[in-house]
Amino acid sequence: MFIFSIFTSLLIYFSGINIFSSKRKHLLMVLLSLEYIVLSLFLLIIVFLIDFGYDYFFPVIFLVFSVCEGAMGLSILVSMIRSHGNDFFSSFSLSLC
Repeated sequence: MFIFSIFTSLLIYFSGINIFSSKRKHLLMVLLSLEYIVLSLFLLIIVFLIDFGYDYFFPVIFLVFSVCEGAMGLSILVSMIRSHGNDFFSSFSLSLC
């Protein structure tokens, strides 16, 4: 069961990396793939902590930081859609800010 969980979390991680590197046109797809990667890392941390019998304090801190990262990405997405009308990276220019 331990090997299956590690294999599953690594498969999720590498598929998230693949989506992150191939779907760079929309900001929403980039943010969703980052959350997918964070979820796979959380699963991997939980599996290792269960296997070694450690305390579950670190995953709570990890989840707090991942929620803050998601909220910050969502606020950037909303700000970009309000100012530019879409979430394409091609329409986003630093000279317009």
